[in-house]
Amino acid sequence: MKKLPVLLLACLLIGIASCAESEDYWSQYEEWRTTNDAWFIEQLGARDDEGNPVYTKVVPNWDPSIYVLMKYYNDTSLNRDAQSPYQTSTVDVIYKGMLYNGTPFDSSYLKTDSIYRSQVKQNIKGWIVALEQMKVGDSCRVIIPQTLGYGAQYMSSLILPYTTLVFDMKLVGIPGLEKPVTE
Repeated sequence: MKKLPVLLLACLLIGIASCAESEDYWSQYEEWRTTNDAWFIEQLGARDDEGNPVYTKVVPNWDPSIYVLMKYYNDTSLNRDAQSPYQTSTVDVIYKGMLYNGTPFDSSYLKTDSIYRSQVKQNIKGWIVALEQMKVGDSCRVIIPQTLGYGAQYMSSLILPYTTLVFDMKLVGIPGLEKPVTE
């Protein structure tokens, strides 16, 4: 019985230390956060030579308060009849991940098998939003705000807390998804 208060106190101290670390990240990475957020907002308003938005703001139907920015590299009308994955679908994707300034941090091309396979829902929220919009064969650039990436987590010396993520990605396939019967 005497161990319970000690255990509760230990949990409380760990919780306080975790909060203090997050708050420290908030001020420690303030300039980085501000720069990343400003760049994301700049991309949201970016226009091409004809005055059209460069990126499309993509809002998932399951949470209208979040969004990513997407720009397709291919003619999406050609893939109109292709399939889109569900959150429970397994997908094959090739990708390159970069910071807002173009610094690469990850790429499926650097691995022995250049295809990354996972279930859609096992990825960061920004990827989930993007993949649900894509059809097999689509290639696009996706800009993910830090809140839909890794947020306040320190992931590596490149992916600092509050990092905006940029991915060039192609949905190669949806293994196991049945194709509709055609006559």
